[in-house]
Amino acid sequence: MALLFTVLCAWQLPRISVDGDLMRVFADSGVHFDRYKKLTDTFGTFEDDAYVLVSSPRLTDPAVIEKLRELAFDLELSDYALGTMTPFTLRKPSGDGGTVPAVPENMSSPEEVAAVLTDLRENDPIMRNLILGDLSGVVMIMFPDVTKSKAPGGMKDMIASLRALVAQYNSNDIQVELTGPPIWSTELLESTISDQAIFSIVGFAIGAIISLLTLRSFWGAVLATFTPAIAVIWVIGSVMLIFGSFSFLTNIVVTLVLVVAFAESMYFTFTWLRLWNDGLEATEAIDEAVKRVLPAAALTSLTTMVSFATLIVTQGRGIEEFGWSGVLGVAMAYLTFATVMPLTMKLAVRLGYKPPRRMSIAVTAPIPAARFLTRRFSRVLGVVGIAIALLLLIPHFILEPRFSFEDFLPKNSEALETAKGIDSGVGGVAPIYIRVPLADNDPNLTDADFERVRKAHEVVEAVVGKGKVISGASMFNYSNAGFTREEIFDAVGPFMKRRFVTDDGSQALVTAFLPTIMDSVELKNIVDKLDGDLVTAGIEGAEVAGYRLMTTFASTDIINSIRSSLMFAIVCNIFLIGLAFRSWRLGLVSVVPNLLPILGTELYLYLSGSGLQLTSVIALTIAFGIAVDDTIHFLATYVRQREAGRNNADAVDLGLERVGPALVATTLIICAGTAVVMFSSIPPVALFGTLTVITLFVALIGDLVVLPSLLIAGGRFFRPIGGSSK
Repeated sequence: MALLFTVLCAWQLPRISVDGDLMRVFADSGVHFDRYKKLTDTFGTFEDDAYVLVSSPRLTDPAVIEKLRELAFDLELSDYALGTMTPFTLRKPSGDGGTVPAVPENMSSPEEVAAVLTDLRENDPIMRNLILGDLSGVVMIMFPDVTKSKAPGGMKDMIASLRALVAQYNSNDIQVELTGPPIWSTELLESTISDQAIFSIVGFAIGAIISLLTLRSFWGAVLATFTPAIAVIWVIGSVMLIFGSFSFLTNIVVTLVLVVAFAESMYFTFTWLRLWNDGLEATEAIDEAVKRVLPAAALTSLTTMVSFATLIVTQGRGIEEFGWSGVLGVAMAYLTFATVMPLTMKLAVRLGYKPPRRMSIAVTAPIPAARFLTRRFSRVLGVVGIAIALLLLIPHFILEPRFSFEDFLPKNSEALETAKGIDSGVGGVAPIYIRVPLADNDPNLTDADFERVRKAHEVVEAVVGKGKVISGASMFNYSNAGFTREEIFDAVGPFMKRRFVTDDGSQALVTAFLPTIMDSVELKNIVDKLDGDLVTAGIEGAEVAGYRLMTTFASTDIINSIRSSLMFAIVCNIFLIGLAFRSWRLGLVSVVPNLLPILGTELYLYLSGSGLQLTSVIALTIAFGIAVDDTIHFLATYVRQREAGRNNADAVDLGLERVGPALVATTLIICAGTAVVMFSSIPPVALFGTLTVITLFVALIGDLVVLPSLLIAGGRFFRPIGGSSK
């Protein structure tokens, strides 16, 4: 069965894919997702809008302007375009009841071009957000046809088509650059896939090399790394079979499974080799290792699964999917460990495998030092450990969630630099939208509805800044010139009109352009003020929404959900440890070594100013899983020695001697394999690698020094453990 399932999962590997649609991650995540969904249902999607920044030192040259007009029309005629907003495709009403291009054709001199562009920028609110103030560039926006961009592979093909188009216009005089959410998502997706491929291979190879150096045996290293490899295949295959693809969150589960599988594999391998070297027959040693290690591994898997299960009941489809994937992944890792590992070991014995007589000094050297410290300074170390844990609660409670979409882009992101260029010249490429309910259902706006939109426009402009807002009430210069609202809306065209008011006249849209680079706290303050000011102005039912808001607020909600679930999981797991060992004392003593890795990492996040990001809480979840794993294996050995009649201190000593090398080896292997992630081009991924290394080393100190010190310092408190009075 194990072989057949492995073949089935391996069959899925060529199909592996990462879904770059962030809507899958944030779906059903809360009020801001609901607001954004209402917005897109009413006015169309906004998360796929592509921005084109065209720069030229000779922008006012009539020949250059006509070249840009050609680009604008080519963009309009793109197979993926539903519509565009550019200085060249926008029109304005003429005196004879018709319309004329906003930027006249065939201008004769640079002075005429400069005068026209300056007039448009100063008097037309839309143009103010499309023409740079120094007349060095213009912005063009393409609104994609979602039936094509959302189709399988559609976004990738759309971006490729746009890149091919703008490449035709790049020259010494004209520089054309792409940016916007779809380009950001594509860059992130490409970097994620690249990182996953490189780091999985390199990380696994480094882990295998460390295993070789640790076990001092080539075939021993093969045996220790074979099961983690199978576990990863099982998880990838299962996720592909169940969900069809990975998301940015479920992609992390593969790393988690690799970490857990490596840890359990090393515990089993070390236990088996020690029993074999102690005189048991090879197959008997395997059977005995199964009896000793599998129960602790089952408890470890259960506690980690509880951590993920708590996420399933939190709000948001993405986090729910992550929770189910985590439960599935940990279960798969345990099943692999419980079936593939013993079978592989027995096959190796039949093929003539001989164990090494001793382990590498790298994994055994720290043990005498740990034994000396815990014997000599147990009370001091125990008190210090508790005091540090209590002090670290301070940064834990003041650490705030932080999210910024641009933080997820590669360090060398061209799209981000382009967005910064647009930010400095016009409004920005991260707009927010205010959906305003209307009363009279007139698509050309009655006087009462127009006044309502105008009032909303003024409220928004007072918060975000003058000239950064457009709406159906913003084209006052044309109405002042004597044109009716119907003539003005006819001039902008039916597609652009739908960006101001719905066809049935029941909803109006006010758009505010914000900078790309904006802290999540500042963005929240803007939204809170807008919500309050709109109510104060009497505009009931108006809602502030947008892709930027949805991702920011949903991400902070997800961060808080994972963090709360992690705290709840800690309580549950302490209870499970006490229940499994039938001792509330052991549940209590496990609190400090299990909290230290999490609290220590949060201290680093606080001191470094990184804040609590999405990858941070995921790293904390993985760290907690490893910390619990180490603690359970140590306590299992400790209890076994107490049941054998040894006193408290001797049981701790033997626990360090027998479990300590596996703890050190596991930490070295996982840290070495994960450290390569620190060099990722994506900042949060690099941070994830850094945090994982920090938490694993803190967990190692907690289980080699703090936990043994607490057990020894406890003295009489732990005498009832194992039925012994010693």
